[in-house]
Amino acid sequence: MTRAEQQLFIKSTARRQRELAAGGTSDLFDLIKNAAAPQIAAALAGLPEQRRREIGNDLTTWFKQHRTTWWTVGSGTALAVAVVGCLPTAAQAATILGRNNVNPHGQRAATLMAQTAEERGITWLGDLAHRLATKINQQTWTERWRFIAALLHITHTTPPTNDRFVELWLEAAALPDRQHRSRPTPLIDRLRADPFLTAMLPRLFEVDGLGTRMTFDEITTTWEDRQRHPLPTALAQLATEGTIDRTTLIDGAIGRLLRGDRAAALRAFTILLTELKPTTAEVTAHTTDYLRLLTDAPAPVATMAQTALRDLPDLDIETLLDTSRDVLQRPDKALVRTQLTWLDRLARQHRDRAAEIAEIIAIATEHPAIELRDRANTLATRHGHNPATAPTVTRPRGDDLPPPPPPAPAPTPITDIDELAEEVATLLGTQSQGTPLDRILDGLVRLTTTDSTRVHAALTPVIERRHWSWGNEHRYDPLCLCEVVVDVLTTAGATDQQPRRRSRWQALLAAVRRTDQTTDPRVPPPHRLLRARLTEIGAHLNEPGQPGLLATPTSANGMLDPLALLERLTALGDQPAWHWDLTQALLRLPTDTDPAVAGKAAALGTPAGERLADWLRSGGLPQPVMRATTVTRRARKHGNDWEYDQLPPNRHLVELRPPDGYTDPYGLLTADPKPLGSEYSGWVNLWPSILPGHRGVIAAYALPTVAATADMDQRDGAAILPLLAESTGPGGVALDLALAYGLGARHGADRIATLDALLGLAAADQLDAAGTGEQLGRLVTANLVKLSRAVEPLRDAALAGAPLTVWRLLAAALPALLAAAKPARGVPDLLSLAAETATTTGVRIEVPGLGDVAGRGGTSRLVTEARRLHRAIDTA
Repeated sequence: MTRAEQQLFIKSTARRQRELAAGGTSDLFDLIKNAAAPQIAAALAGLPEQRRREIGNDLTTWFKQHRTTWWTVGSGTALAVAVVGCLPTAAQAATILGRNNVNPHGQRAATLMAQTAEERGITWLGDLAHRLATKINQQTWTERWRFIAALLHITHTTPPTNDRFVELWLEAAALPDRQHRSRPTPLIDRLRADPFLTAMLPRLFEVDGLGTRMTFDEITTTWEDRQRHPLPTALAQLATEGTIDRTTLIDGAIGRLLRGDRAAALRAFTILLTELKPTTAEVTAHTTDYLRLLTDAPAPVATMAQTALRDLPDLDIETLLDTSRDVLQRPDKALVRTQLTWLDRLARQHRDRAAEIAEIIAIATEHPAIELRDRANTLATRHGHNPATAPTVTRPRGDDLPPPPPPAPAPTPITDIDELAEEVATLLGTQSQGTPLDRILDGLVRLTTTDSTRVHAALTPVIERRHWSWGNEHRYDPLCLCEVVVDVLTTAGATDQQPRRRSRWQALLAAVRRTDQTTDPRVPPPHRLLRARLTEIGAHLNEPGQPGLLATPTSANGMLDPLALLERLTALGDQPAWHWDLTQALLRLPTDTDPAVAGKAAALGTPAGERLADWLRSGGLPQPVMRATTVTRRARKHGNDWEYDQLPPNRHLVELRPPDGYTDPYGLLTADPKPLGSEYSGWVNLWPSILPGHRGVIAAYALPTVAATADMDQRDGAAILPLLAESTGPGGVALDLALAYGLGARHGADRIATLDALLGLAAADQLDAAGTGEQLGRLVTANLVKLSRAVEPLRDAALAGAPLTVWRLLAAALPALLAAAKPARGVPDLLSLAAETATTTGVRIEVPGLGDVAGRGGTSRLVTEARRLHRAIDTA
């Protein structure tokens, strides 16, 4: 600060002090809005306690008027300084600063608050830190935690160790503070200086699910130079240095693995043990634990335990044989293969017990994997065991799936204000995206018509307590509906600024009509239709005589019964139907509607009735023409384009065109895939109910999101696939590609969703298995999908009762895979599964190129499995 700036600061501070002493507070509130925290501290310095309390009362009243404001790090810090400088108790201060929308800037805010408290002479800052820490919940985000943690540290207050506090401590470790945009301090150095490390460390092994957050990457310069799983590595290094106790880490990690968790959550502790490299003595001390992990833990954990136990020189042979009985029955092929090798070595070392060991080896002769059965037979025979010939089993042919249930009816309408408030609380109480809106919107319109005052009174506190993700529109996500949904809910029954509010909605609705929905090109037409409906509801909400929404589905999959729509139009009478509401209702009608319904609609004598009649007589929205196409990455931006480097080089998507003669007024059947970089969020899960009779159209629009689960390792993008399976209409190449990408998804939840969709479609005889297989083969040979990921869900599908579906899919995928210059990883496993399903079904399907691979010399696994499949087809 220059000398002139110092003089100006002193003069302005003196002026503010005079104003505050004289009873004025408006300047203080302006300073808070302008994030002028140092000026606030200076202006309050020296004020009498009585005057501070008077200002505190005005501050509390003023804050209540702005309680829904999002207080950023600047304004939040200024507010925090004013609160500490004026309010009389920690409890009153916590009432303001305990809200999740108040986010002071960590260390800076804590330092200014401590200085203000010292100048004022108060001693309750530690109590305030404790109160704020106890208010931490699932809606608290990392930056707010940094502030509370800094306040705890500066006041020497013991931090809590509840689950959420530990989770946020870990998130803060994964995301270093970048407020100053300097190169972040390496994680290991931050841990050395962390005042909470000692308190948090034991809890890392106790909080369920925490392991999934412990395997983050550390990026110091570029993504390519990132350090993988730095936390386990850093903890092991600190143990080597003696900063933390090595025994605590080993005991904690093994204890966590024994208690179990999701496989992804256990990975961090497996990595930690690998980094620690337990000595022979340490492994021996935990022999019983390692044996339990070998038999019961997920495959990666069991493999780690197996490796540790194999290096023990004095492991009891009886214990090993008893454990092997369970291990050889596990489905994990690599684990069983290694165990067989271990037992083979053991039989060679203990010739006197070779026959006994061979009997144990023979357990694996019934393993589901053919190659392991063969290996077990060979080893058991070598060591003196003669396995009995398996009896011939009559082979079933075809799938054995239960018939799909009929579409479930939609939930009953909301007719009670308390129920509406509960449903809105459920919607807004968790992270946004993808929760169905139709029932809530229908109940909102219906109940606001009859008792708008009570609706407003019931929803206002619910909206104020909403999850932080509903706080505002997320500009990085073109699909985000948070702001418009909250605005619609806030509009219900509102009387404040009603003309202004209505004028705003009408202006937005007029803009939608004027541009004919041509908005952000990144937003697909189904989503633009959804946004138009929300805008229309906001514009017409609070109007009298509205019996509900016309478009509310009658089936859980989004379909609407034509007779139900006819009844709603009859109840509407001479009132004009809302344009976008009726448009959505028409798009939800089935195509096979009784022609008599059109006549009844025309007999209503209303514009809406005529529109329904014309829609039914014309056959509704036709099915589009689809064509698969390949798109490349968008252009690289100037500078360090981190996002560009994460995009795959290309992706297979689908182009849509309306059939000849159809004008496509809403653009729903016209789609040109955009360059990569336009993946969507969870809001896509709302799309199937927008066009429930056009499965392939929605699959085409959602394809970038599904594909990103495989080629960008993103999460939850395949959640839409089971919803598409419940829809109707042809899926075409768009659905084939979506399923193929979903089978290669990085995360298990997405592969399970794909499996559910595949089985549902197969049970309904609506799956093009050959088409899906052909697309899978193309994606793998183009290096866009990892084949090894697809084997597990396909094997599960065969075991679930769809062996013929899987065999047809594999038979279509294999030609491209076998013709590749370099076979993809996983092709032998796919051939093995194909042989099993071909043998089970007894259906002969020729696989081009299989004979050439089977006829090659050598005994590689690829050739061995190709020969096995070739024999299975010949005997079918």
